[in-house]
Amino acid sequence: MISLLCVGKNKEKSLRLLEDEYVKRLSAFTKIEVIELKDEPNRHVDRSQEVDKIKEQEAKRVLAKIQDRDWVVLLDLHGKMMDSVAFSQSLETWNQKVSRLVFVIAGSLGPHESLIQRADFKLKLGDMTFTHLMTRILILEQIYRAYMIQNGRSYHK
Repeated sequence: MISLLCVGKNKEKSLRLLEDEYVKRLSAFTKIEVIELKDEPNRHVDRSQEVDKIKEQEAKRVLAKIQDRDWVVLLDLHGKMMDSVAFSQSLETWNQKVSRLVFVIAGSLGPHESLIQRADFKLKLGDMTFTHLMTRILILEQIYRAYMIQNGRSYHK
């Protein structure tokens, strides 16, 4: 079982269709769910105390959805980068360890320290900046690619 916990909603129709397509493709390999959690308004945040409070509120919502026995992969700018084959191998190892693998995409201000501490692994998708909605698509695609690699399918070249 894989859960993708996302702070914020996907309101972009085209990205929603793409997200749904990868969820559908992944259903051939694993149970997967995308859970959207409320994000905090932060348009005019300029003080570090306010930023930390917002990140803390969002982290509480995420942590409430995570169980002690879950393996948590936090998408993080300070995480480890890996290629698709290495990610596929890691995904396979993680799946053998636990019954539920949880990927977390924090809010636009980044993860609160409590989320960073809870993460079993921090994954960085790249050095470029991606929107949260694009990050959702990218991680779903990479999870799908990982399963295709594990099953010797020709999707990965």
